[in-house]
Amino acid sequence: MDTIKDFLSLSDPNVRNVVLGTILLSTSSSMIGTFALLKRKTLISDAISHAVLPGTCLAFFLTGDKHSTWLILGAFITGWLASIAIGKITTHSKIKQDTAIAIIASVSFGIGSFLLSILQHSGQANQGGLKSFLLGSAATLLRADIFLLLLLSLSIIIITLLFFKEFTIIAFDSLFAKSIGIPVKKMDFLFTSLMVLAIIIGIRAVGVVLMSAMLITPATTARFWTKRITHIMLSAMFISLFSSLLGTFISYTVPYMPTGPWIVLIMSFIAYLSFAISWCYGFYKKRK
Repeated sequence: MDTIKDFLSLSDPNVRNVVLGTILLSTSSSMIGTFALLKRKTLISDAISHAVLPGTCLAFFLTGDKHSTWLILGAFITGWLASIAIGKITTHSKIKQDTAIAIIASVSFGIGSFLLSILQHSGQANQGGLKSFLLGSAATLLRADIFLLLLLSLSIIIITLLFFKEFTIIAFDSLFAKSIGIPVKKMDFLFTSLMVLAIIIGIRAVGVVLMSAMLITPATTARFWTKRITHIMLSAMFISLFSSLLGTFISYTVPYMPTGPWIVLIMSFIAYLSFAISWCYGFYKKRK
């Protein structure tokens, strides 16, 4: 009981930073993940999450500093370029989208791992901690990181709400959206930028390897329970918030347990449970 009280009181600054960081991450990623699911861009989000690793390494190479602003800027550039590269390969070659995504994801992650190994053997004292971008390290979030996450998350939430109607129409029928005057290409460009930004926000907490699960799993799980887009988004936010808080609590209770992987494990458990309930309900209706 004392452990629960200490956690809920948020008296520890480190716990407070982690809780606030995971809340911001889960809220923004759930909103973007809902539209990514409806627009069938789930695999693209996985490629982007792998592509941000070389960006963070290159940013450190150029600046020699682990300041979050420079690392996020580098990650945003390479993540955005990865999404553009997938579109260009698919449009101007015979390679299909799933193959292009696999190429970009594997090549980007390979380059990122190569740069990371060079940095680790470079002898620079301040390169320590860069490896945490692979699987995340929510416990290392500082107050400055939280402020930056707050700014980026609020930007994602506000822009998504402002263009909610346009994103919804394009997700269901892009041809109809064009016919009523919605600039589909500009909206797709804006959404891709928001998706890259949402992925970047989460790399400090859950890492590049698990970020795609953080983005897609809550929306996919919510889809088992409802069909309305607003209900899917709200349900995804609730699932993500619950998983984030419970994962953070487990990490707080057992210090050697990593926060990010526990969040993804809880999300995955809820997803499999939802699938099992949905399958049993469908089987029962057929038998009836």
